[in-house]
Amino acid sequence: MINGAGVIAGVSIAHGQASVDDIEAACTENQRRAVESLLDQSGVEEAYVLQTCNRAEAYVVAPEASVGRAALERYRADVSDDAVVEMGHEESLRHLLRVAAGLESIVLGEDQILGQVRDAYEDSRGVGAMGPVLENGVTKAMHVGERARTETAINEGTVSLGSAAVNLANRKRDLASATALVVGAGEMGSLVAKALDGAVERVLVANRTVPHAEHLVSRLDVAGDALGLNGVSTAIERADLVITATGSPDHVVTVETMDRAGDTLVIDLAQPRDVPPAADDLDSVTVKDMDALESVTAASRKRRESAAEKVEQLVDEEFEHLLTQYKRKRADQVIAGMYESAERMKARELSTALEKLDLDEEEREVVESMADALVSQLLAPPTQSLRDAAEEDDWTTINTALQLFDPEFGSDVPEFVSSMDPEEIPEDMKAEMPQAVLNQLDD
Repeated sequence: MINGAGVIAGVSIAHGQASVDDIEAACTENQRRAVESLLDQSGVEEAYVLQTCNRAEAYVVAPEASVGRAALERYRADVSDDAVVEMGHEESLRHLLRVAAGLESIVLGEDQILGQVRDAYEDSRGVGAMGPVLENGVTKAMHVGERARTETAINEGTVSLGSAAVNLANRKRDLASATALVVGAGEMGSLVAKALDGAVERVLVANRTVPHAEHLVSRLDVAGDALGLNGVSTAIERADLVITATGSPDHVVTVETMDRAGDTLVIDLAQPRDVPPAADDLDSVTVKDMDALESVTAASRKRRESAAEKVEQLVDEEFEHLLTQYKRKRADQVIAGMYESAERMKARELSTALEKLDLDEEEREVVESMADALVSQLLAPPTQSLRDAAEEDDWTTINTALQLFDPEFGSDVPEFVSSMDPEEIPEDMKAEMPQAVLNQLDD
């Protein structure tokens, strides 16, 4: 099969239809290894995995949609069917554009998703899984995400999960004199700490690498301290608010630790979770996760609806450009493959014929011109059919042509060979031509 001729199959387990538990069940410990696992599946040519705190999505490219869907079964195996959205080729492409533009985020228009899409792209490319089909789709998605944020107001105001988490905390607690503990100093933890700056009296930042936590604290105007993850248990006892956002595959606190914390609000933004769900059963502890942020973001979503309409139009426009790009590329690749095969056959047969004939330069040019015309006329109908199939989104016809095309064209001479003018061919040349061709020319 010509490179780039496969179709995309995708699955999405995201906050819109899936719970935190569903997303956690789908997410693997390592995004890059998830890509490698998909690439190992039979028939998979390309793969891309996007895992964030509120979504787990996987896309593969295979010769046929059924092959791609079968390969994705393992990725979604531990998730109930009602939490999974399956997507075909065009659905996957449009969804990727919408995700990067922030239209599918809990916080409409949030900026972090664009960086996450880009990181996932680098992970896929790093293991050799980013081929021409997904390359076009994901890079187009990143382009759309950038346009959405520079050409519209979709990311104005509260546009991060970190700030949404602090808004949620404000609804539940008086933060003015509170001590907040942020567990994790990565991108999400930094957003949380920034949102807490000025909203609380003190910020504690715990991180696996203490220098990173110290750097984050140094950027805050509010009083703060940095500590390692081994100091979280003690810090929790001092904190009124705990917001966790690590990348740890395991819980970073225990139920026993939370039981000693006293009256504490915990907001867990991590995927997988940093805090055991059982901690919410404690009388003195209130635990909120990603599902609780939906209500907080509703107001900001409403304010951005006008901008979102413009982004929707942008997505539609770029989606059509992307489809046209795929259609042209798909048809052009197949057509180029046919012509390459035909040219090889023509060159071989011309060489054989010319070795047997004693021709001057003008006669040789006539023979070569005839060979060129034969190739052009022979390939004209399939060329048009493939272009029509591409315009009509008939991927089945195109893939069939790729798999079944006979580069030797069989032994029979097509009927339209008779359109060649026999008067242009010298008699001594005709004596050396195959009888099947002569019969067609004489008819």
